[in-house]
Amino acid sequence: MSSQLRIGHGYDVHRLVEGRRCIIGGVDIPHDKGLLGLSDADVLAHALADAILGAARAGDIGKLFPDTDPAYEGADSLLLLARVMEHVRGLGFEFVDADCTIACQEPKISPHRDQMRANLSRALGVDIESVGVAATTTEHLGWEGQGEGIGAWAVCLLEKKSEE
Repeated sequence: MSSQLRIGHGYDVHRLVEGRRCIIGGVDIPHDKGLLGLSDADVLAHALADAILGAARAGDIGKLFPDTDPAYEGADSLLLLARVMEHVRGLGFEFVDADCTIACQEPKISPHRDQMRANLSRALGVDIESVGVAATTTEHLGWEGQGEGIGAWAVCLLEKKSEE
């Protein structure tokens, strides 16, 4: 039996607005603004989903869960992430590792990092040591630094085993 490693990269961004919850990595973070989107707008879960789908060459999150479909209004992004992983497992891939970065001036991410890792790993059905989460401010530069939105990047490694 041989294996094939595939790497994927995902990026997502959501605007910060009043009157919405700020859910990142499945953690509802107390903040005066939240992320705007059809679903719960979990920018981190969305970036990781895109990285996984990219590694499997299976499109992106919008292909599986179109933002024009009202069925996804208010959807829990961790459940969508779990469905993404189920989909790529069906294509013959297994998750190996991921590393994610969140860019925002506020809210502070470090107090929630461990819970985010636990939430993401549970949704993926993998060990917590296989999911990294880091955060950075942009030193008040750009739209993240001005508090207009939050961006997240993710890279992941999948393995596809094939019979020889």
